Amino acid sequence: MTHSTGTLYIISAPSGAGKTSLVKALIDAQPQIRVSVSHTTRAMRPGEVDGVNYHFVDREEFVRMIEHGDFLEQAEVFGNLYGTSQSRLQQTLDEGHDLILEIDWQGAEQVRKLMPHARSIFILPPTQQALRQRLTNRGQDSDEIIEGRMREAVSEMSHYVEYDYVIINDDFATALEDLKAIFRANLLSQEHQQQRHTELLTQLLA
Repeated sequence: MTHSTGTLYIISAPSGAGKTSLVKALIDAQPQIRVSVSHTTRAMRPGEVDGVNYHFVDREEFVRMIEHGDFLEQAEVFGNLYGTSQSRLQQTLDEGHDLILEIDWQGAEQVRKLMPHARSIFILPPTQQALRQRLTNRGQDSDEIIEGRMREAVSEMSHYVEYDYVIINDDFATALEDLKAIFRANLLSQEHQQQRHTELLTQLLA
């Protein structure tokens, strides 16, 4: 078996579609998959850890990183800046780990141009009502903010057509199995199998 390069997976979803929970459950089940940790200027939420959930930086530091060309992609969402460090991402892929990048459609567009081999997955809620319910149940936001997030969500969801795979998160267990299936199928691609089983394939064709 030879060393094979990891695959970059872009995963997007509107706020409240359950992306974070699905990705966490996937990583718990398959710890060899890594999640890219983005930089952000937004405030840390209760329970979040710097360097685990995000690299929390101030706006000044973020702008300095942009000037140095550190980011593979960057976007402004709800007045906060988010970005992905190119060198950290490439290092993880070179080590042979599949890597998940949780970003919005704008960021996904930027990454696809620079890394056309990336696979992309969009997670949708089963209905608008379910999405509103999930956003309300968080108990973190005012009605005004929830309305803003709903408008934003509808706009975001229209971009699902730009993605390779679409998962509808109605039943969590089913959605998780769907997500696992995408990762498993990719490992069985001709390219991956050729990298992983060079010796075997050589022997079979001798």
